[in-house]
Amino acid sequence: MNTIRTLFASALLAGAALAGTWQSAFAADTGEASAAPHETIAPAFAVPIANVPGKTMTALVVDYVPGGKSAPHRHGQAFVVGYVLSGAIRSRVDSGAERVYHAGESWTEKPGAHHMVSENASTTEPAKLLAIFVADTNDQHLVTFDKK
Repeated sequence: MNTIRTLFASALLAGAALAGTWQSAFAADTGEASAAPHETIAPAFAVPIANVPGKTMTALVVDYVPGGKSAPHRHGQAFVVGYVLSGAIRSRVDSGAERVYHAGESWTEKPGAHHMVSENASTTEPAKLLAIFVADTNDQHLVTFDKK
């Protein structure tokens, strides 16, 4: 029971730390020329991977209002899985094809990938994405926006 409490407390603390990291990372991107609304980010969980020392799995819920989008960015050396929880998300990674993913569909991003397009595919309905990262435990910068 103590192990479960410790793990839960660690996950909550990591999530709180990530919330601050992500909010500051996204807040720093205020020079975008587009008037489109940005996403909102909420930490879901962050847990060390028991069989992969030094790695943590972190999940964030990304909410897009109708027409909402993220600026182009990278996720450092994290392996990323994007899973659409609701609505439809338009995405393009590196020089791949732009594609619309619907609720229940997913994609992956290799470490160092360039996420060129990430946005709500609808201008009338909200969309929600679960972003899951496998990264070094000490990696506090899971997103880096392109410089203007």
